[in-house]
Amino acid sequence: MATPRLSFKLSQGVLNTIDPPIPLAYTWAEKYTLSRGPLLDLSQGVPGTPPQEPLRAALAEASAALGSFGYCPAEGEPALRQAMAPEMRALYGDGTDITPDDMALTAGCNLAFVAAIMTLADAGDEVILPVPWYFNHQMTLSMLNITTIPLKTRPEDGFTPSVSECKALITPKTRAIVLVTPNNPTGATYSPALISQFSQLARASGVALIMDETYRDFITTAAPPHALFSDPAHTWRTHLIHLFSFSKSYGVPGHRLGLVVAGPAFQKPLRTVLDTLQICPPRPIQRALAPILGALRPGVADTARTLAARHAVFAAHLPAGWAIRSSGAYYAFVRHPFAGRASADVCRRIAAELGVVLLPGAFFCDAAGLTAADDRWVRFSVANCDDARIRAACERLALCEDVFGWERGGA
Repeated sequence: MATPRLSFKLSQGVLNTIDPPIPLAYTWAEKYTLSRGPLLDLSQGVPGTPPQEPLRAALAEASAALGSFGYCPAEGEPALRQAMAPEMRALYGDGTDITPDDMALTAGCNLAFVAAIMTLADAGDEVILPVPWYFNHQMTLSMLNITTIPLKTRPEDGFTPSVSECKALITPKTRAIVLVTPNNPTGATYSPALISQFSQLARASGVALIMDETYRDFITTAAPPHALFSDPAHTWRTHLIHLFSFSKSYGVPGHRLGLVVAGPAFQKPLRTVLDTLQICPPRPIQRALAPILGALRPGVADTARTLAARHAVFAAHLPAGWAIRSSGAYYAFVRHPFAGRASADVCRRIAAELGVVLLPGAFFCDAAGLTAADDRWVRFSVANCDDARIRAACERLALCEDVFGWERGGA
């Protein structure tokens, strides 16, 4: 039976937006017959380990508490925002100048980005996104009829963006520069010096710098990710919007909790957007986290070290011809060895015939403008699988030439 057609029009912004990419990758995997063993999913960035036991117990208690069933402020529970202040100091240094009034909690970090963009930009404005980009960021801009301005990054630079090239893209319509570090999809971690230069550029240009630091807790170096929050002149509140997700660090993606850190002058209009979009963020997870946040810190650090070791396992077992150009936190961005084969075609056949689900680099850019030389990249999420499954995935990749009848080669 044919699906009845609608008698009304749909939003042109939504119709102009790409379909969600990850479900497409799963349709490829549906064709896999288990001929090589179980399906190995290295596609979506999902925590590979459950939440820590104290958090599971606290969440069970909070979910049953009568106080969890009502509304909280649109900006989230005061107790959790208060608890986040020392966590930010622990990560960014003792000089970190962040108070609960600089924070708003959201129903996930994707919603944090949507709300931030809605607060600062209108249809027809421009936002600069480094390419490869996180596709949900670009989808948000598309739906809101905000123009995405691509800032190309290159493998020879480790997929880090250029400040000077970004400066050349700024126009009177520019409202924000968006950075994701550690990056999704490339895994690249931007240096504190580079982040400082982008901060100076944004402030001097009168635009916002949106820093999505969802994966910040998986940086294993001792130094803070950057020093923006400890600026003695306290200038960060004039232009910086920091985004964070509790999903990855605490293993609770299904409970949808994110964070926006920005000055009170931004938080006030942001609350109007949040009150409209979410009313309030989910209460049980907030109430569970608030009293135990500091106690969870060692377990988060253990996960970061485990992921770093898994990257080493992945690099050691990746077959010849597959070349890692950047990696970190959850992801590795890898060039496949089959010149002339589009990344989507490569990933489709690997999923359907070898049972390894990956995401093609074409998902993270405007695929219509891709050259054959650029369409060689594949994103691996090493967080999803344990070491044994990482090794098994690499063993299956080594079968591509024989199974597909393809030859390796090409610069």
